[in-house]
Amino acid sequence: MNKTHQKKILPSRLINLDGKLNIVRKGVSKFDWGDLYHTLLTLSWIKLFAVVSAGYIITNVLFAFLYLAAGDGIEKMREGSFSDAFFFSVQTMATIGYGAMYPKTLFANILVAIEALLGLLGVSMGSGLVFARFSLPKARVMFSRVAVITIHEGVPTLMFRVANERQSWILEAQVNVSLVISEITQEEVEMRKFYKLPLYRDRSSLFALTWTVMHPINENSPFYGVTLDEMLDSEMEIVVTLTGIDQTVSSNIHAYHSYIPKDILWNHRFADILSKTRDGRRSIDYNRFHDVVIVED
Repeated sequence: MNKTHQKKILPSRLINLDGKLNIVRKGVSKFDWGDLYHTLLTLSWIKLFAVVSAGYIITNVLFAFLYLAAGDGIEKMREGSFSDAFFFSVQTMATIGYGAMYPKTLFANILVAIEALLGLLGVSMGSGLVFARFSLPKARVMFSRVAVITIHEGVPTLMFRVANERQSWILEAQVNVSLVISEITQEEVEMRKFYKLPLYRDRSSLFALTWTVMHPINENSPFYGVTLDEMLDSEMEIVVTLTGIDQTVSSNIHAYHSYIPKDILWNHRFADILSKTRDGRRSIDYNRFHDVVIVED
């Protein structure tokens, strides 16, 4: 919250076009050992591979120094050879056991037992982490690049399109649309408030193709009587969330999008994309999914 006399900051999206939050977090640590699993799940594949590789190399380097400290504890390892100690550590951690080098003292055997246990734990945790990342349900939902305001059944109506890009269905799909507005309280403090927008239809039992989400701009709508300049001044943003159950994996999926004033076209409608083939089947032209047409007064 900022006092109104403070310098006005240019508005930005709360939710980016890729569905991620556009928020800078201050005063909160980005890393927590107690939340390591979630952190690793949210890393990109490249960063995850880098973290795993770094941990793998560091662990083998540490054990290589321990094997060197064991003196003549590894049969056929050259004296003082770090490379021999390092690759013996690699073989031990992966439980390969080529047989060329092997422990021959009690201390070396204890080190091998500890490293073999760490290797088994590392493989099990790494495999579980990779599987968890692959099995995370993700929605392939397409939102129209723009929203339009046009007359529908005699009422100005806000519309945007949603499409399921997969061949399977999204069961019990539900759309929730909220309007985010910057308002000034009686204490002259700026706050961001959320208003839920009622829709003509906010549920779809079987969402397989496209869906035009519509909000009537009547006397009960926060949009009623609002001009484009007022939308810009109050930093309005339409936040959209879509949830449902993926038919294939039977897991909940989520998709997010937002529209800011520059994304809303007045007196436009979406181009028709539905047609029928010669044999009577429905056809959808996704090449025109984002196309709009000007509505003549």
